[in-house]
Amino acid sequence: MARKTATMEAGTGAPAEHVPGLDRLPAGPALFVGRRTELAALRAAAVRPAEGRSPVLVLAGRPGSGRTALAVRFAVTVAGQYPDGVLFARLSAPDGGRVPPARAARRLLEQLGADTAEVPLPGAAGDGRDDPACVALRAALAGRRVLLVLDDVRDAGQLWPLLADEPGCLVLATTAGPLTGIEDIDPVILGGLDRTAAAELLGDLVGGTRIGCDPVGAADLAEACGSQPAALRLMAGRLRGKPELAVTEAAKELLRAVAEAGKAEPEAVKEPAEAVDPPASNGKGKGERGKGRRGAAVTGSEPAAAVDPPAEPARDPAAWVRPGPEPAEPVPVPDNDPLVGAFTLAYAGLTAAQARMLRALTLAPAQSADPRTASALVGCPAPEAATTLAALAERELLAEEPPAADGTARYRVPGRLHPRLVRLRERDDRPAEIELARARLLERLVRLTESARSLLDPSEGAGPDPLPGPLRLKSAAHAREWLLGERDPLLGAVADAIGQGDLDGSAGRLVTALLRSLPLTGAAAPADLHQLHELVLTVAERHGRPRRASAALLNLGDLQAAAGRWEQASGHYRAALEHARTADDEALCARALEGAAGCHRALGDAVRAADWYGRALGVRQSMGDQAAEARLLARVAEAHAAQRRFDEAEREYRASLSVLRRIGDERGREAVAAALAELRERVSTGW
Repeated sequence: MARKTATMEAGTGAPAEHVPGLDRLPAGPALFVGRRTELAALRAAAVRPAEGRSPVLVLAGRPGSGRTALAVRFAVTVAGQYPDGVLFARLSAPDGGRVPPARAARRLLEQLGADTAEVPLPGAAGDGRDDPACVALRAALAGRRVLLVLDDVRDAGQLWPLLADEPGCLVLATTAGPLTGIEDIDPVILGGLDRTAAAELLGDLVGGTRIGCDPVGAADLAEACGSQPAALRLMAGRLRGKPELAVTEAAKELLRAVAEAGKAEPEAVKEPAEAVDPPASNGKGKGERGKGRRGAAVTGSEPAAAVDPPAEPARDPAAWVRPGPEPAEPVPVPDNDPLVGAFTLAYAGLTAAQARMLRALTLAPAQSADPRTASALVGCPAPEAATTLAALAERELLAEEPPAADGTARYRVPGRLHPRLVRLRERDDRPAEIELARARLLERLVRLTESARSLLDPSEGAGPDPLPGPLRLKSAAHAREWLLGERDPLLGAVADAIGQGDLDGSAGRLVTALLRSLPLTGAAAPADLHQLHELVLTVAERHGRPRRASAALLNLGDLQAAAGRWEQASGHYRAALEHARTADDEALCARALEGAAGCHRALGDAVRAADWYGRALGVRQSMGDQAAEARLLARVAEAHAAQRRFDEAEREYRASLSVLRRIGDERGREAVAAALAELRERVSTGW
């Protein structure tokens, strides 16, 4: 098939293929038509000056309008002007969930090559402009020319913490609803394709002869689809799968399906109060579609001219950002939308196995799957799952994602279809079947993660039984690439399972496997480890396991202490102490006491540090742990010295030396003797 693309002059700069990060963008449709007006509007807006901050372009359109495809097309065209790279983040989950800006900032930092291990953990809110990850991202963008593509932004509160005070960067955001609260934003609003582009798209997807021989039927079908790209693609997939179906009859089928959907669930999905741009008709005498109106639906102003005069930007971010109220619910697809009718017809044409696979993919982490996870969900061999996934993508029911590092094809359930598929799953699949699918998926992920661990560190012992050939990780490099590439889905899978609370056994094994495996990659972010230990704590408290809860809290305290967040670390250690006392575990009590003492020491509170070290010392002495006793005696001595209690400090140092001499620790004796000598020297000089 001929490849149709919108014509647009490439910007000056490096060739696009040399710009790092282009492979992070969604694959996008193989065929792209029309949108010349919208592309021109984006190009004009991109060159408007923005003093003191990154320019922001907003593409607004209802689900199925093709906003992500247009954003990718524009990004590829202008990428050469941003030699420092292209960054991509999706700010909504397919189910409409809101991705916190702090999480998006950490992923964007990783794409820049920054070491997120140096980024402090989020604070109590962890969701605003002052979040450490957001601050670090803005600092990393200073002095760079980077293109940030932020897909499916829910609200301005997600966007503004990520905006750098760097005019050389460009932010391109797509959204289904208005982004109120950010000034100097003139959105490009997507309606349907114009009639010519709609006919071209149908011709390229179905076959030029079939469409060209029935121009009236093609026009009727485009009109029935509201000229929406997603609906047109679904109907094209139906026509490809049914060569005997006339184009005119397909249009009639769609109109009937839309009418029936509206009658079946008249109140299931209501029109949003502030919709973006309703699909206009494309029939005869209705005028050309696809002219990009800018500003009207999002800002409430009158439609602007194609190119507006440059606005004077504010210098202070507080002046051009006004965080709005709590984010609204995602903009839904109404039941009378052509997209719903097209999906209904496409779904009805699937085989039972294909329909089951499509419904099951709504259970996949982030609704993203490869043959490894898809085969676990439906309980079939991986090659069969790969064939089914490809067939669903051919029918435009799945979106292709960039392939995994090993070349494995990956797919995603489009967010516009996710709510409908969840309804179908709840209607057609028994709860026991759904639970079994989720359990199979978790066990598959556990085996893959443990296999990756055994490849990365064979000294840790043998891994699980080998997986079937198509599922197997081949080498340590392959294991590392898989772990890092699937990190977000893995974290999402375990968080979802623990959130539902019915598969804690499998979820707990996956958490343990991830905690053992991710550090072996050399790229384990503290925020990810923090999330995993919090999940361990959730399960432990749910099942009344104080020892496991105490261990999780100790690990959380260690992570906070490593980030220099001493107050937060102290709170975790104190909570760990309570659980350890409940479990009557002296070792955990001693660790918690020593951790809290270290926090007081770091905060400069020598009195409390001495008290908590002394309490930890008492526990270690009762346990007969002489090595720990010697270490804690030295710590108590340091705390006394900080209080200028030199006699007590010397006494504790001498006691520590005695213990070290008794257990034969010469290295420890040398260190404590040096500390004692330094103390005596300082005292003798009048310290």
